[in-house]
Amino acid sequence: MSDLFQDQPARRRHLSSAEPLSVRMQPRTLEEFVGQEHFLGPGKMLRRMIQADRLSSVIFYGPPGTGKTALAAVIANLTSADFYRVNAATVGVKEIRSILQTARQQLSANGKRTVLFIDELHRFNRAQQDILLDDVENGIVILIGATTQNPFFAINSPLVSRSAIFQFEPLAPEHIVTLIRRALGDQDRGLGKYQVQMTDEALNHLATVSDGDARRALTALEIGVLSQSPKAGQGVVFDLDVAVESVQRKALDYDRDGDQHYDVISAFIKSMRGSDPDAAIYWLARMIDSGEDLRFIARRMVIFAAEDVGNADPNALVVATAAFHAADFVGFPEAQLPLAQAVIYLATAEKSNASAMAIWTAVADVKNNRTVPVPRHLRDAHYDGAKKLGHGLDYKYPHDYPEADVDQTYLGIDKIYYSPTNRGREALITKFLQRHRSPNA
Repeated sequence: MSDLFQDQPARRRHLSSAEPLSVRMQPRTLEEFVGQEHFLGPGKMLRRMIQADRLSSVIFYGPPGTGKTALAAVIANLTSADFYRVNAATVGVKEIRSILQTARQQLSANGKRTVLFIDELHRFNRAQQDILLDDVENGIVILIGATTQNPFFAINSPLVSRSAIFQFEPLAPEHIVTLIRRALGDQDRGLGKYQVQMTDEALNHLATVSDGDARRALTALEIGVLSQSPKAGQGVVFDLDVAVESVQRKALDYDRDGDQHYDVISAFIKSMRGSDPDAAIYWLARMIDSGEDLRFIARRMVIFAAEDVGNADPNALVVATAAFHAADFVGFPEAQLPLAQAVIYLATAEKSNASAMAIWTAVADVKNNRTVPVPRHLRDAHYDGAKKLGHGLDYKYPHDYPEADVDQTYLGIDKIYYSPTNRGREALITKFLQRHRSPNA
């Protein structure tokens, strides 16, 4: 047994050397942690809670490689509580129950608290998440849940309500540069022993294409360094060609069932609505490059044409519909051409949601208010007995009057649903309705 224990430091060294660079370079202190200044900067609440060892249950939510696990590791180093780390993809209910039971015993015996870090918390189903509720609410355990999925969709509402949510943002390029330089200079955990000579072009390339993902940047750095043999007298040269080869194709964070799917399509629509063709084209490119269904994109464009452009430019619906059929007919990659043409047309078209507002308001009235009967003179008179019922009597045929305009009731209540703007073709419609709604004006 003594030999086994004496061997532990050596075993640990072997395990550490096998760990990826991104794991070896995880921060050990808050001072080493990079990014997320919006909630972890000097004086911020979460920083104060960690420093005072007064953490309550929290959910860390954000894209991969932004520091969720790294911050949990820092907390593990600083807290006086027992710290357990599990991954929801590999741990079972039995193990979680065992940790909770131990936490109760520790708190009862000596008042010592327990921190339970569950990585990929969204992988627990609803029943598994419910196991945590009582012990989190009663303070038996301090939960740190990490998830890449929106907790308001992926995590049980009672568990969300018992936790503070901190949203991690992608790291800025300067953050990635800091991490890369730190890894290159660290002799023990990093790549300092390789004497890497990295060009500014290579450094900036990794900082850009990593998309704010520290793990992606450090993995590419390690691949680029270890795939080379040191050159005599100058160590390892890491230039732009090596950086490009190490990263290969940039993998976009885009899950058709996740936040990115809805966030990108939202940005796409709002950019067209805001008349910014450059932004709209960028978000279109994001969706195309991520493999989004072209019919989904085109459908949203058709809806946008009717909802946000409307009668300010009626041709927009024609263009969007034509783009839908053309893109569906040719398929990708050529489908990007009619889609791009239509997106630019929609973004630069005059905008009006007046027709959309008209139908939304009318539908609400139909659902919620008293049903308006059809006026007798508008009712169908094409059958025997209609006249006896008074249906169709006194109807005035507009074409029998000058400019096909005659003053008569068509609804039976005084209600205006359609209020056109003065933009685009709706300016003409506004003038038309001013004459026809007020024939004596």
